[in-house]
Amino acid sequence: GLATVVSVVSAGPEAIECWFVEDAGGGGLSKKPATLLLRHGPRGPPPRPDLDPKLYFKVDDPAGMLLAAFRRYPAGASAPHCEMSRFIPFPASAKWARSLSPEQNCPRALDGDWLLVSVSSTLFSLSSLLRPQPEPLREPVVITMATVVLTVLTHNPAPRVQLGKDAVLDLRFAYAPSALEGSPSLDVGPPPFGLEWRRQHRGKGHLLLAATPGLAGRMPPAQEKATAFAAWDDDEPWGPWTGNGTFWLPAVKPSQEGVYLATVHLPYLQGQVSLELTVHKAPRVSLTPAPVVWAAPGEAPPELLCLASHFFPSEGLEVKWELRGGPGGSSRKVEGKTWLSTIRHHSDGSVSQSGHLQLPPVTAKQHGVHYVCRVYHSSLPASGRSADVTLEVAGFSGPSIEDGIGLFLSAFLLLGLLKVLGWLVAAYWTIPEVSKEKATAASLTIPRNSKKSQ
Repeated sequence: GLATVVSVVSAGPEAIECWFVEDAGGGGLSKKPATLLLRHGPRGPPPRPDLDPKLYFKVDDPAGMLLAAFRRYPAGASAPHCEMSRFIPFPASAKWARSLSPEQNCPRALDGDWLLVSVSSTLFSLSSLLRPQPEPLREPVVITMATVVLTVLTHNPAPRVQLGKDAVLDLRFAYAPSALEGSPSLDVGPPPFGLEWRRQHRGKGHLLLAATPGLAGRMPPAQEKATAFAAWDDDEPWGPWTGNGTFWLPAVKPSQEGVYLATVHLPYLQGQVSLELTVHKAPRVSLTPAPVVWAAPGEAPPELLCLASHFFPSEGLEVKWELRGGPGGSSRKVEGKTWLSTIRHHSDGSVSQSGHLQLPPVTAKQHGVHYVCRVYHSSLPASGRSADVTLEVAGFSGPSIEDGIGLFLSAFLLLGLLKVLGWLVAAYWTIPEVSKEKATAASLTIPRNSKKSQ
């Protein structure tokens, strides 16, 4: 009960250090330190005399999405990157989203200061719109109160998807109307919203999907068979509300790698996060000739070919060769000439490449050693993936090649002889008894006129 609640509330960092960024004129930017105080102990907010009081914010998050994201932040993880800037409410510029803002002028209730906070880490990425109070509180510590109005969040900012599999890009958002927005209205329930997913390509955003649930209007057709969950989770009359904008892209190709921008539009308010999608496919590894390499002492074995097939991305493949067994029994580097082939491209966007090993002549002592090729690639674990073959030196252990050929010929002749005898026995037992007696008598009687007939 109470102990559990206390442990959850006390999880995660107490404060997040940010940079407040604004235009310094002449095309430059100025950066000042700022802090978001997420929670504090019973003694109240800790004093921060090093900060401008207008940049030391005590966060009130009615929807709870920003605070919940940080509550799950591991203690040992590196601090997230946080930037803050001023935000001015404005109607969405895209034609399909204009119906969200029936008046082109922002309502007076939205006047005043707004802050845009962007937080990025390996665990999540979010942007929040905050409404700070005009003046800092003086007691017990000089600090500015700020209320979170809109948060857009992804828990998977760097999705890695296997080539040909579906990509699911996570997106959640939460909205809590500010008390200052409480103008009389007959409308209850969550406001209309617009969802937009774009992919950055060479500095330009390529629109993949746009949606304004519940609003009539011509939507641009979705590209690349993309779909999204675009809905509020509930229709409570007064909020706060949470929503889902998760994006689904079927059977991803290499060309769909890149930075994806997800934007949630509310009337006059916008929140955006970015995700970087990468595509990968691990290679299959095979080593030929296999399973046995034959060679005579003093001769070089045939060239070994280690094939890494159907992998992605095409860059960064590394092939290393090892020798195991033989004198000493340990693993060591292979002597010989090695090289990589050119890359072969496949219709699904994957590639294949082979590593080659030209070995020096072998000796009888190398009988039974294992040649191993180990492939390293970004799609594989750090240990890589390997294949191996065994070297057997002809004449050193077991029959030689000539002995093997002789044994094969002997077995072939013996099999033929057995088959002939089998036919004769079978033919004898199929002759009638009378014929057998005549045949026996005839075979014992020599014709008298045999000499004359010759």
